[in-house]
Parts: sequence; C-alpha cells; structure tokens
Amino acid sequence: MAFIKFGLSEPVLEGVKAVGYIEPTPIQLRTIPLIMSGHDVIGSAQTGTGKTAAFALPILSKLDQPERSPRVLVLEPTRELAAQVETAFRDFARFTKLRVAVVYGGVGYGRQTEALRAGVDVLVATPGRLLDHLIQQKTCTLDRVKYLVLDEADRMLDMGF
Repeated sequence: MAFIKFGLSEPVLEGVKAVGYIEPTPIQLRTIPLIMSGHDVIGSAQTGTGKTAAFALPILSKLDQPERSPRVLVLEPTRELAAQVETAFRDFARFTKLRVAVVYGGVGYGRQTEALRAGVDVLVATPGRLLDHLIQQKTCTLDRVKYLVLDEADRMLDMGF
C-alpha cells in the first residue's frame, strides 16, 4: 500500500486499508507530505479526488493520544458536507481512540451537546451551529485547536460566512 511512504501512523494506515484505499490520488500525493511536515496548505481539486483524505489522514496521524478537547476543527458550508466529512474522519480513525463529532443546524442540540460534553478530538462543524455551541450554549471551546481546515472555503464565502 503506497500510503505507507507518507509516515502515517499505524492505526490510521489500518483505517486507510479498511476503507479500501490502495494508491494515493494526485491531491493526496501533493498534500499529505506537506501536512506531515507541518506546513499550511491551500488545495484545490475536483469533487471525488480524495481531498478529505488528503487533509484527514495526516492530521489524524499527528494526533498521538486522545485529549477530549477539540484539537482539530473542520468547517464545512453545509450539513450534508459536514456529515460526509465526519463519516470519513470516523472511518480513517476507527483503529485509534480519537473521538470525532459533528455539529450542524437543522437538528436539535441534544446529541451534539452530549458528544461535545463527552469530549472530542476532531470537531466537524458548520459555522452557524458552531457559533451557537460556542456563544449561546457554551458547550464548546476552541482553545486547544491545533489544526483548522476550511473545507470548501470559496463556497462558505459565497454563502456569506
């Protein structure tokens, strides 16, 4: 499996294997080494080219142990994208002890609040609901975030965020 050459952690490599990835895509080939070496990255690629894995795999590999305080924040423009990205993070992290949660509008706060109070390492969120949890609900803090991903940033700007 060609993903071994990136220096990803063993549990993350197991997650890659479990989802059936064999060869990295061009965006992954360019992005993963940069993130693994600590660089900031701006990337652009067509839908379906593996962008989520391009940022999720190295970020998960850099999180050694669970801390139950968000160290990764991934902002998504829509709840559908947030749900997809959260699923991908869960799939890649399935052999780690890291917790992943998603918060987005259009649903009640109950499960989201429970997940945040239980502690998460990776938080995937839409901007509006994240602000609700930060300011109104006070169920989340971002003081430990080390990795910020603005996924579909152009779309978020177009939507007025």
